[in-house]
Amino acid sequence: MSAVELIALASTVSLLAGWRLYLVTLAVGLAMKFGWLALPVQLHTLDVLANGWIIGIAGVGALAEFFADKVPWIDSIWDAVHSLIRPIGGALLAGAIVDSADPAWQVGSFLLGGGAALLAHAGKAGARTLINASPEPFSNIAVSTGEDVATAGLLGLAIANPVAAALIAIILVMASLWLVFAARRALKRWLEPKRPRTG
Repeated sequence: MSAVELIALASTVSLLAGWRLYLVTLAVGLAMKFGWLALPVQLHTLDVLANGWIIGIAGVGALAEFFADKVPWIDSIWDAVHSLIRPIGGALLAGAIVDSADPAWQVGSFLLGGGAALLAHAGKAGARTLINASPEPFSNIAVSTGEDVATAGLLGLAIANPVAAALIAIILVMASLWLVFAARRALKRWLEPKRPRTG
């Protein structure tokens, strides 16, 4: 795996951790434990994810997140609690992917991974807060299911083609951030008191 592919894999995994940290950890751990994923030698530090305890904790977290993320306002509370956990998880995953023999690369990937996870988390949490303002619960379930599918699909693509997955992940995060800012502007205009016409 080339340096570019390693960086792309690290950035994709950390971005996805900003959406679904437990699902990413569980999927990678299971794939490694059962030999579905043959990681290159450089990624030996990820072996800890195949530990039974880590898989169990990630499984419980993924299950809890799956249901919490479908319920309006519970998902926002869940996101608030994970505002620190997801960026740290993304940073640790990115740091584990990059070669530990070079401390400069590790520190750089740790910082970039944490930033990428924080960016993805901020876009997700902000968009969910706006979606929760909708009176019906179906949009929340649809968006949450879409995030589940996108996370699983991008994780699979990241293993097969890390560069393509990183580009798609970046586009999705930028789109979600744009959506947050656009929706905030629209909501602000809608909530402004209407001034009576004069003349």
